Amino acid sequence: MVGTKLACHILRETMLVVCIMGVVSNGASVGVNWGTMTSHQLPPAQVVEMLKENGIEKVKLFEADPKIMEALRGTHIQVMLALPNFMLMQLSQDSSVAVAWVEENVTNYFYPGGVDIKYVAVGNEPFLQTYNATYLPYTLPALKNVQEALNHAGFGSQIKATVPFNADIYYSPESNPLPSAGDFRPEIRDLTIEIIQYLYANDAPFTVNIYPFLSLYGNNYFPLDYAFFDGLNKPVRDGEYVYNNVFDANFDTLVWSLKKAGYPELKIIVGEVGWPTDGDKHANADSAKRFNQGLIQHALNGNGTPARKGVIHVYLFSLVDEDTKSIAPGFFERHWGIFEFDGKPKYELDLSGAQQNKGLVPVEGVRYMPKKWCVLNPRVKELDDLASNVDYACSLSDCTALGFGSSCNHLSRKQNASYAFNMYFQFKNQNGWDCDFSGLATLTDEDPSDDKCRFPIMIARGSSKILLHRKIWYILLAILEGIIVFLLVVS
Repeated sequence: MVGTKLACHILRETMLVVCIMGVVSNGASVGVNWGTMTSHQLPPAQVVEMLKENGIEKVKLFEADPKIMEALRGTHIQVMLALPNFMLMQLSQDSSVAVAWVEENVTNYFYPGGVDIKYVAVGNEPFLQTYNATYLPYTLPALKNVQEALNHAGFGSQIKATVPFNADIYYSPESNPLPSAGDFRPEIRDLTIEIIQYLYANDAPFTVNIYPFLSLYGNNYFPLDYAFFDGLNKPVRDGEYVYNNVFDANFDTLVWSLKKAGYPELKIIVGEVGWPTDGDKHANADSAKRFNQGLIQHALNGNGTPARKGVIHVYLFSLVDEDTKSIAPGFFERHWGIFEFDGKPKYELDLSGAQQNKGLVPVEGVRYMPKKWCVLNPRVKELDDLASNVDYACSLSDCTALGFGSSCNHLSRKQNASYAFNMYFQFKNQNGWDCDFSGLATLTDEDPSDDKCRFPIMIARGSSKILLHRKIWYILLAILEGIIVFLLVVS
């Protein structure tokens, strides 16, 4: 059932109460992952304002960034905090580390009017096969120590520790590739069930990351429509269940795995799910909108999956593009955002699931560096060193848009060089000496972008300088006021 919600906000400057009518679906909402692996980060306070304007009520953070936590105070936005994998060993071996982390990152913020912390994510995909069992010995002890630290602090009934797993921890055999044949990987099954038992005993959810895009990316024969929620592909039948998309099939493979482990009703949260917009032939804004809009409507309509009915709790991956993420999985890794790196929406998206064709509200007040670009000097004739200079520029910036099937893949060799030089120049904050490249580059105030390929200008560092100066001014005024009061008292 879709209903309406009246949200009221007090504008502090005028004490004016502003009420905004919004749409809610079954009392549930979709969350977002807010990553910060960017060369030029948006000011957290402005991002939080954007979250509120878009009605985003849940965020998942990959670290307890103090600036972000401060910006989230008093917003009623529900938060999942995360502990990185590199902390798992120390957390598992020393419970005092967990106690100290909870004190600093939970106790300092979790109070009435503070930050609404709901979950603590212990690690991120620690059982991923590519980690070669590195974190297997540490994950469960770390989970226990964090939950016990939360309990000790008096938050155990309100904040639950969980572990975000990659979907590769379960599988269906090639001989019977159906959800009902699903089970956890044999080499980690016993340990996974121990974790499940602990989650169940503490009323905590099982968290999993599901990426239908990767099914398409990794298999040229994968049926395209089966990756989406509105496809016309031939459905997959599994006994009485019918599957029209790979997300439901993947989710129910986990449901069946939990049933076989003896925990058929354990709550499931999809910690990451989304679709990239660049870096691959299937990564574009149209496909991302198609997938994410279909996912939101599917997750919130209450129908669930064939094997698990009800609202599906999901966190979209991700909020904004992150141009310093590892590209080991693919060039698309830096382009998962529903917003550009500067907070501009990439496409229309109705986050309420009410099937309204409406746009997202951008981050307001973003300040950019001056409108200048570093490009290949058209007067240069000797280009023998061009390739090595392009490689150098790309190795220290982000050239993923130049990859096969990407938004800038159509550029000429010389345009590729200009793109690479400009990305390096922008990453280096437009320092003049960073636009040389052995004499091959020059500065221009003419935007070299075309209708497909954007040559970006980065966010100005210190976008919050005005706010900072205002705070300093207020502090100075307070000090001056104190001095005047003191002089009046002693005179």
